[in-house]
Amino acid sequence: MSDSLSATTITLTGADGADLEAYLARPDGEHTRGGVVVIHHMPGYDRATKEMVRRFAELGYDAICPNLYSREAPGAEPSDAAATVRARGGVPDDRLVSDVGAAAAYLRALNTSNGSVGVIGHCSGGRQAVLAACHLDLDAAVDCYGAFVTGEPPANYPLKVTNLVDQLPDLAAPLLGLFGKEDKTPSPEHVEALDDLLTRHDKPHEFHSYDDAGHGFFAVDRPGYRVAAANDGWERIATFFDTHLSGLEE
Repeated sequence: MSDSLSATTITLTGADGADLEAYLARPDGEHTRGGVVVIHHMPGYDRATKEMVRRFAELGYDAICPNLYSREAPGAEPSDAAATVRARGGVPDDRLVSDVGAAAAYLRALNTSNGSVGVIGHCSGGRQAVLAACHLDLDAAVDCYGAFVTGEPPANYPLKVTNLVDQLPDLAAPLLGLFGKEDKTPSPEHVEALDDLLTRHDKPHEFHSYDDAGHGFFAVDRPGYRVAAANDGWERIATFFDTHLSGLEE
């Protein structure tokens, strides 16, 4: 397989008919492969997220990230768009599911698709990856320190979010969870509660929590970056997607 890849901006159509900007990266070649939907974090559709999309293409997947803020702030800088959406309470859950569904459908319609699509998100995107996997036909989901999958948002929390406890029985894809033991949202207690709930509902999942790591340990441009945790996490993500997005029956 070639190491070459291509990346471009495309337009998706949401279920509400809205145009959604999206960043697409694909490995060269016509061989069949799985697809990955990347859900950007609260800071938005930024350079770091697009680098991640290209990384999945380098790993051999067709990868796409929809700009969840396309409606509120088309063409705006990521930080400005994020501020606008945060002031309005965040991305509604039903719209998120619709947008991820549109991205997954786009990947499955590519002539290189083997039919398998996974989803991954960090921070707010981690929660949204779990949310999407509770409502869509997906083959794998990765939650990187998603806040409020379990646990309650504080009373003064600026985003209009609830936990997903009542939706977890509908989780339809294997879940990989990567967490920091020094994180507060999600805290180790939140992670333990999620583990217990998924075990109770017989949902396949694999969790890893890292010492000396807090929120955002994958983010290379932030003080919370932790090399060992991030490197190990990327290896686990690659293995997890290789297992579940190969297109082979398990």
